[in-house]
Amino acid sequence: MTHKDNEAGVPTYWGKSGRGVQKLITAVATTDFLLFGYDQGVMSGIISAPAFVNDFPQVDGDDTWQGFVTSIYAVGCFFGALFILTFGDKLGRRNSIFLGATVMILGVIIQIASVPPSVGATTQFVLGRFITGVGNGINTSTVPTYQAECSKSHNRGKLICIEGGNVAIGTLVAYWIDYGCTYGPDAMVWRFPIAFQCFFALIVIILMTGLPESPRWLLTHERNEEASTVLASLNSTPRHDSEVQTQMAVIIDAIRASGHKGGHTPMKSLITNGKTQHLRRLLLGASSQFMQQLSGCNAVIYYFPILFQSAIGTDHNLALLLGGINMVVYAICATSSWFAVERFGRRKLFLIGTVGQCLSMVIVFGALIPGTTSAAKGAAVGLFTYIGFFGATWLPLPWLYPAEINPLKTRAKANAVSTVSNWLWNFFIVMITPVMINGTGTHGWGTYLFFAAMNALFFPVIYFFYPETAGRSLEEIDIIFAKGHDEGISYVRASKELPKLDETEVNEKANDIKMNQSDEEGRVSYTPSEARVVRDSS
Repeated sequence: MTHKDNEAGVPTYWGKSGRGVQKLITAVATTDFLLFGYDQGVMSGIISAPAFVNDFPQVDGDDTWQGFVTSIYAVGCFFGALFILTFGDKLGRRNSIFLGATVMILGVIIQIASVPPSVGATTQFVLGRFITGVGNGINTSTVPTYQAECSKSHNRGKLICIEGGNVAIGTLVAYWIDYGCTYGPDAMVWRFPIAFQCFFALIVIILMTGLPESPRWLLTHERNEEASTVLASLNSTPRHDSEVQTQMAVIIDAIRASGHKGGHTPMKSLITNGKTQHLRRLLLGASSQFMQQLSGCNAVIYYFPILFQSAIGTDHNLALLLGGINMVVYAICATSSWFAVERFGRRKLFLIGTVGQCLSMVIVFGALIPGTTSAAKGAAVGLFTYIGFFGATWLPLPWLYPAEINPLKTRAKANAVSTVSNWLWNFFIVMITPVMINGTGTHGWGTYLFFAAMNALFFPVIYFFYPETAGRSLEEIDIIFAKGHDEGISYVRASKELPKLDETEVNEKANDIKMNQSDEEGRVSYTPSEARVVRDSS
């Protein structure tokens, strides 16, 4: 981690401070999620391409093999997220991102080095895709946490939504590269799209060489001098500035209150309650990822061209072209969240997206029931509206919400659990979708009925259990949960009733409430009128 002080005594990274450093951190995050989206979308245009089927004949007309080759990537992501769950706190955000990008490049090399057609080549391709997934799992578990811990409360949501929204842009790039490569020689049809992943991974590695570690991670490991340097750079002030010192005090108090000094978080801390509500907050973050996958997004993203070929009767070329247009809609709608997330808040976007996705799936399954080509064209409309609502809401929000809803002590591990949830259900949906489509009515209309029902069930969960976090500092969100616990009210109501606090007020509230480790374990009680911790005499 290298920095230089400018003439005003402000630390700089890559010669930048303040908004400049924020933009560079955002550039790393968005490039990494571009890679994530690219990797998610790249197989959709390859899996049914004649050149790929000739080289890997196991996937030819075999729904199970198609699902396996596509979804093995999600299995790798699952194991990458488990790695961060175990070692993320020790490695730190910066080293984890380096590691993830490097592992992804290794997986890509293994894939493109396979020499088909042979069973060994297919095995090598699957292994390489799994390893690429491990690298992506490491990064998707780390990058949102890193960005959240380096962002200001007023634009944290926007920055992470830019990051999450780039999944759509990455998928768009993958679709059109897939489409363009169909006009090249057979070897290029799948090798070039797979190899292009290295471009994004190298950008991440190069940019990270000159960017700082998360100041909150540094403070948990008692590296206070380095943390003050990073905070000073992010604030574009000298280290001794009062704003930097106040931020340091707030974060250090939060670390002490949560018992996170030294940076070690035992797994059992994830399932504690009390004022800190670690378990509830873990479940809120992980459930958002679960609901994202069960909404049907990957059934649309991965298998859009296949549905067009089977239900509407288009050829492979036209199906890819329409898939590319769908991804343009996806990417455009994803950018809308950048401007809406702070204005409307997380809750409203979650609820709007859920309703829109549900109604879109109703259109799809209704249009597929007659089994005619003309009626099936109505399903195409539903798929387009679905991807629009999803891109604007449920695409970025499950990456933002776990990164900010969890407290500092459990943030790395809880965010990793959320990512594990994402990839576990991603694998499940991608694996079963081809089988469901072929076994649930004409053109699989029952599959889309299932997803419509899932979206309908999500609405009350969001409405009653998801508190608003827009405009709150990460430490301020801790206060919301302490308030809800102490006053015996819902956390949604607590977030509405708690006025916006500045950093001094957050510090005072934290000291007043005394959120500490023994409270999490249920061994203390709190009397608001006394404003102090009363230890259980038993």
